Amino acid sequence: MGKVVLDWKTAHDFVCDAFCGVGVPREDSEICTDVLLESDRRGIESHGCNRFKPIYIDRINIGIQNPVTNFEIIKETETTAVVDGHDGMGQVIGYKSMKLAIEKAKKYGMGMVVVRNSCHYGIAGYYPSMACKEGCIGITGTNARPSVAPTFGVEGMFGTNPLTIGIPTDEPFDFLIDCASSITQNGKIEYYARIKEDVHPGTIIDINGNPVEGDAGEALKMIRNGTAALTTLGGIGESLGGYKGYGYAVVVELLSAVLQDGQYGKALNGTNEKGEKVPYHLGHFFIAIDTNHFLGEELCRRKAGEILRSIRASKKAPGAERIYTAGEKEYNVWQQRKDSGVPINEAVQKEMSKVRDDLKLNYVFPWEK
Repeated sequence: MGKVVLDWKTAHDFVCDAFCGVGVPREDSEICTDVLLESDRRGIESHGCNRFKPIYIDRINIGIQNPVTNFEIIKETETTAVVDGHDGMGQVIGYKSMKLAIEKAKKYGMGMVVVRNSCHYGIAGYYPSMACKEGCIGITGTNARPSVAPTFGVEGMFGTNPLTIGIPTDEPFDFLIDCASSITQNGKIEYYARIKEDVHPGTIIDINGNPVEGDAGEALKMIRNGTAALTTLGGIGESLGGYKGYGYAVVVELLSAVLQDGQYGKALNGTNEKGEKVPYHLGHFFIAIDTNHFLGEELCRRKAGEILRSIRASKKAPGAERIYTAGEKEYNVWQQRKDSGVPINEAVQKEMSKVRDDLKLNYVFPWEK
C-alpha cells in the first residue's frame, strides 16, 4: 500500500506544531495530538493521522471549527454538568468533559457531563480509557453527521453513533468496547477509498434499497449526496438483527441531544440551506462510575479480569487460534508499534507534506528521503 513508518516523536511533534500553526493553543494542541495518535497506537487508522488534515486542519482553515475552545459550563450540579463547546476542538471538549465527570465520580460515586456545539472528538475510546486509569468505569457516546439509515429506511437520518464503554481490569489492558452502531463508519469508507479497497458487501444501501458494492470513493460520494446510506449493526432489514443496531444508534442520538438541548439528525450535515459549509454542532455525553464507591477498585479489576480470562479460555471454533476480548487486539497492536511508529499511507503522506509546506514547518519526512 506504499506505507512508510513515521516514528512516534516526529509524528507527535509535527501534529502538535501543525495544530499550533492553525491557531490551537499549545496546551490544547497537546491534547488533540494525544487523542489523534492514540487511534494509530491502537491500530484504528481510520481515526488517526488519516483524518488529521481533512477533519481538523481543513475545517479550521475554512472557518467551521474554532481553534480556540471556549469550554462553557452552562449548568452544573454535584454529579452532572451541561457544557457548550462553542464549536471548538472536540478533543479538548471531550478531555475536559470526561475529566470533570471523573472528578464528580470520585467525590459522589458517579458523574455525567453532556455537551452541545462540539466537533469531531476523535477516537471515542480515549475517554473511557481516561476513566479506567482512575479506577472508574467510563462511558461515552457522540452523534455525527447523518449517514446511517434506520431499519426499513434508505435515508441517512443519524450518525454512526458509537456507544463506548471501558471497564478497568487487572490485565495489562482494560476492557474497552469502542465501535460504531453501524456496521462500518464514514472514516473506514474514507480509508478504503484512500487505499483503493472496495466497499464490503452489506455495509451500504442505496436510495432504492439495493446493497452498494465496488469503489469506496464512489460509495462515499453517494453517502455525501444522499443517494446511499450506511447500514446499522445487523445489516439490511431485521433478519440478522439490524433493528438492534438501529435502536442503539437512536439511544446515542437521544443522549447526545435531549439532556443538553443539542442538534440532531440532518441539522448535523455541516451545510446550510444554501449548501455552504457550517459548523457541525455535535453532541456528546460522558459518564464515569467510581468503583471505590462500590466494593473497591481492586475487587473490580480482579473480577473483571477473571470474567474475561474465562471467556478467552472457552472452547474455540474449529480452525480458530484464539478468542479475544475487547481492547486486547488494540493492546497487541501497540506492543508491535511502540518501538517503531505509525504507518502512513501514500495519500496521508501527501497531506502531511502539504500541511508542513503551507505552515512552513521544518520537518523532513522519511518518505521524502
